[in-house]
Amino acid sequence: MVLIRENGIINLIERAGYYYHLHIANRVLRPLILQIYLENKTWNDIETFTEKVELYRHSGFRLDDLYRQIAACARLISAIRNGIPSIKAKVRANSSSSERIYMEMTVNNLPNNVKAFADQLYAIYMLLIDIDKKNAGSKALVYTQIQGMSDVSYILTG
Repeated sequence: MVLIRENGIINLIERAGYYYHLHIANRVLRPLILQIYLENKTWNDIETFTEKVELYRHSGFRLDDLYRQIAACARLISAIRNGIPSIKAKVRANSSSSERIYMEMTVNNLPNNVKAFADQLYAIYMLLIDIDKKNAGSKALVYTQIQGMSDVSYILTG
C-alpha cells in the first residue's frame, strides 16, 4: 500500500477542495448539485477529497483511495457538464431580485469553473500516476486495477 504524504500534493488537494466549495458547491449551486444522481459512495469520496484533507495530512492518503476520490470527482464533473442547461434554468427560475446578479454570474461562470476544477484534478492525477509508476516496479499500476479509472483522464481533459 502506497501512502501519499508529499506536502506539495496534499496542498494541491487542499486547494482543489477549496476551489470546489467556492466555485462549484457554493450556496447557489450546492442545492442543485446535490440533486444530481450519484451513488452514496461517490458522494462520500467527493466529500473526503474536498473536505477532509486535514485528517490525512500527517498519516497520508492511500494511493488507491485518492484514485477513487478523483474518479468520483470526475463522475460529478461529467454529470455537471451534461446538466449545465438544466442547472442554469433552475437557477434563473429561482433567483430573487436581490440575488439575481450574483446568481447569474455564478451560473454563467459554471462551465469555466468546472473546467478549472477538472484541470486541478488532472494535475493531481498525473502526479499520482508518476508516483504509482515509481512504486510499481514489475507489478501492475494501482490505477489500472481500479474499476472506473479508464475514463478519468478523458473526462478531466474533455
